[in-house]
Amino acid sequence: MKMNKLLYGAAYYDEYLPTDRIETDMEMMKKAGMNVIRIAESTWSTWEPQDGVFDFTHLHRMLSCSKKHGMQVIVGTPTYAVPTWLARKYPDIITETHGGPGRYGHRQNMDIAHPMYLKHAERIIRRLMEEVQPYDHVIGFQLDNETKSYDTCSAYAQEQFADYVRALFHDDLTLLNEAWGLDYWSNRINTWEDFPDVRGTINASLGAAYHKFQQNLVSEFLAWQCAIVQEYARPDQFITQNFDYDWRGFSFGLQPEVNQWEAAGPLTIAGCDIYHPSAQDLTGKEIAFGGAIARSLKKDNYLVLETEAQGNHGWLPYPGQLRLQAFSHLANGANCVEYWHWHSIHNAIESYWKGVLSHNLKENATYRETCRIGADFAKHGTHLVNLKKHSKVAILLDNVSLDALQWFPIKDGPAYNDVFRWVFDALYEMNIECDILSAERDIDLFSQYKLLIAPALYSVSDTLTDALKNYVQGGGVLLSTFKTAVADRMLKIYHDDLPHGLTDVFGMTYDQFTDAVQVGLRPAPEMQTKSHAADMTNSVNLRTAAGQEPPEANHCVHSWMELLLPDTAEPLALYDHPHWGDCAALTGNRFGQGYAAYLGCYTDGDVLKKLLAFLCDKAGVSREEAVYPLIVKRGTNGLQKEIIYYFNYSEEPQETVYHGPYARMLLSGHEPLPSNGDAALSGESTSAVRTAAASCIENTTAVIKEGDLLSLSRWDFLILEEM
Repeated sequence: MKMNKLLYGAAYYDEYLPTDRIETDMEMMKKAGMNVIRIAESTWSTWEPQDGVFDFTHLHRMLSCSKKHGMQVIVGTPTYAVPTWLARKYPDIITETHGGPGRYGHRQNMDIAHPMYLKHAERIIRRLMEEVQPYDHVIGFQLDNETKSYDTCSAYAQEQFADYVRALFHDDLTLLNEAWGLDYWSNRINTWEDFPDVRGTINASLGAAYHKFQQNLVSEFLAWQCAIVQEYARPDQFITQNFDYDWRGFSFGLQPEVNQWEAAGPLTIAGCDIYHPSAQDLTGKEIAFGGAIARSLKKDNYLVLETEAQGNHGWLPYPGQLRLQAFSHLANGANCVEYWHWHSIHNAIESYWKGVLSHNLKENATYRETCRIGADFAKHGTHLVNLKKHSKVAILLDNVSLDALQWFPIKDGPAYNDVFRWVFDALYEMNIECDILSAERDIDLFSQYKLLIAPALYSVSDTLTDALKNYVQGGGVLLSTFKTAVADRMLKIYHDDLPHGLTDVFGMTYDQFTDAVQVGLRPAPEMQTKSHAADMTNSVNLRTAAGQEPPEANHCVHSWMELLLPDTAEPLALYDHPHWGDCAALTGNRFGQGYAAYLGCYTDGDVLKKLLAFLCDKAGVSREEAVYPLIVKRGTNGLQKEIIYYFNYSEEPQETVYHGPYARMLLSGHEPLPSNGDAALSGESTSAVRTAAASCIENTTAVIKEGDLLSLSRWDFLILEEM
């Protein structure tokens, strides 16, 4: 979806504020250069305080005042938290889960399969849309909020699941029992009336099938909402959803509860919520991987519908970091940056998840920095909106494989998202930009990439393995890691040689694996004279010149090791271990016109980076000279000019040499303040920023040419546009 400008703003909740200050807030937002607010997604009980009694006072206040001040609006459907009267009327709307019955109070604990929940949800959506229709500055709609199934195991959901399974197996119990191996522990189902409660199963195929069904509930729920909203929406209004990610106290990896590629199908544009560590822990990695996943959902630009301003405890950005973060989102393809939220809330669980304004609701340092960002977006937005990425490397992700490693975890080892981030973070630190592909849905796109990486792709169909085989045979370079091509799509382990369907591609197999305890890597004897193998293992070789064991830090293999048996493949590295030393850890194989490498163990990041560098060279993937913490992002803007972002995610100044045609500097992180931003700043803070900025600019030419030295101070950025 092409946009004519960048969207910049925050979630706004008039109904949460302790005083009437809507005019003040809108004036402050406009002063900050904000042009959009997101409203309405959190307050069903405000819009409908009693069954069938509606009060849209706050809605119309926000819509009327935002129109007066020239702000655009994204309206959210308020279905992710149910009102008290609905829970009282239908107590089983608060769903049962694997953990037992729920209680009212938390959000997102309702049963999205409950017919009365859906009936009342439809009514509030329709009434909301009717109220919104007259306002021409409403530009789009957000469906629900970070939607999931909420692990519903209700009678409604399980009844639908039984019907889903009957359709899946064409009403044939013999097929079902064989596919899922239900003879084990006498779990066989001999009549449909005996279909068990899924919460007790020890069968991964049944359990994963139910989880896939729960994901389908989410996709169907969003498609259902989308169809209702489309009845009212104008052709120029978009429909989106704010997808989130695996959560480790911040956004971490692929969301396990939703098949986002499927759920995004009916949307106009993908949206996402990206939260990340800040201050000394800011790396840009979460912004990059979250953006790559969001970009992949519709193969287009996306909206960041929530990200942090001050955020959770410990996330207060250093001066300049908020601006660095905003442009980091744009560099990955975002067309919108919205903060959750505008004002800090004065009660309830998220009171200390702070917004742009603190609890006193006055201008502060964070607000003043938003003014800088707003001025930047207004001045340079036409050059930065609709950025198109052109990656030559892609990572294949898969929800079924994620489920598999939850059912069959590596003891004390990495989960699926850890393996994904291990690969993604290594590429990121090497400044190798990558796309994310759905392993099953995006098969037709494989040939667009020079290098494909399949981390822990545990579950594969024959269609997928054939596609990977054809990709390599046609000249592509493939890297797969341990735990790849083990089971079918129902998590039944294949009974032929592993990796299933790909042994000829990789030129190897394995049938044994074990824990990695004090294990390193060394070049295979036939690789000793080949520089690539030596490069990959030199820094991690366990043997010293004297033949003694070096410090334990050189034990670079962790948690898991498959004992690879090369056939046509060349062993690139062997395990350095007194008993497993004859076994290959890493192999490479020429197959057709391409090359396939298989890494059978979980290693230190430095080892992986050396392997990735080797494979990029084989694939003809060019690399930047700079490495993390200096990050380089590229793309083509709507003017068909290449935009190059340089980010310094560190306390230390960084330098790099520019290589390319003449370019002009669009923006520096330390440019003098724009005149329209001065009003938001005052006192010594303004003077210090302006002095530092002027000093930086004096040493920076407006036109950049081949061989020029680019210098970035701490937490700094530069944006170039090729001429």
